[in-house]
Amino acid sequence: MRAWRAYVIGSELLRKQLNRELQDAHATALSDYEVLVRLSEHEGRRMRMAQLATEVASSKSRLSHQISRLEAAGLVRRTECGDDARGVYAELTEPGMARLRTMAPTHVDGVRSHLIDLLTPEDQEALANIFERVLTHLDDLAP
Repeated sequence: MRAWRAYVIGSELLRKQLNRELQDAHATALSDYEVLVRLSEHEGRRMRMAQLATEVASSKSRLSHQISRLEAAGLVRRTECGDDARGVYAELTEPGMARLRTMAPTHVDGVRSHLIDLLTPEDQEALANIFERVLTHLDDLAP
């Protein structure tokens, strides 16, 4: 129970802190930052919407609304999949990439100071192993 409660409260407070830091410094939500990061990491800085929703642990509907907001801000654009008329890509624009570059140091500093620097290298390895195991388990349960 101690481990579970510490995880639930700690992870929620950590996300709130990281979100607050991005909001204060860049007027951007953590969830939007995570979408931009995922897009930046893929070839062509684009991903299918369904894959992106999976990677950011969001519903397709919620992600669609989020992409609409980011699109209105000029940070992403939607493009059709050439090989699949039903498929849609979300693509990071140049202004989106520039914005991501300005936000990244804030986020990285927050992750380091509020988590990584509090852990020993052994703690970091254990944490990675634990959550990789959880992710694999949950992925196996997904329909």
